[in-house]
Amino acid sequence: MAPQSRSEKLKRLVAVQRHLEKMAESDLAATTRQRQEVNQTMDVVMDAIGSLDSLHRLFSQHYAERFTRLTIQDSQLQGMQNLHERRVLKERTKGNRLEDHMNEAREEEDREVDDNAIYDLIDQQVASTPASSKVQKP
Repeated sequence: MAPQSRSEKLKRLVAVQRHLEKMAESDLAATTRQRQEVNQTMDVVMDAIGSLDSLHRLFSQHYAERFTRLTIQDSQLQGMQNLHERRVLKERTKGNRLEDHMNEAREEEDREVDDNAIYDLIDQQVASTPASSKVQKP
């Protein structure tokens, strides 16, 4: 197995970092979805509390307790959502930096290949010159 160049190693790291970024985005999406569900449930409970139906008035204390629990759950989910947003931003920043380093490494490798090609061309030119032309006769 041939040794990998720096840019190839960085390319693998970029792929892993992008995968971590997608995982963080997935976690954020799940938390956002849960928060939306909690908010919808809160709306339903508020409608039941405000209802004039006698059945709902019997359970108003239960609805108020349920609404309090939903409010607490929403605040917890909001904290988790903020955490996931920061994580997505952090992973994306890491991926962008690694990608920049990978591109720089690739440019350096390409430049080295070009320099070596020029040196080989110069060596061929010097080697093809006959030795007798270098020495002048007196």
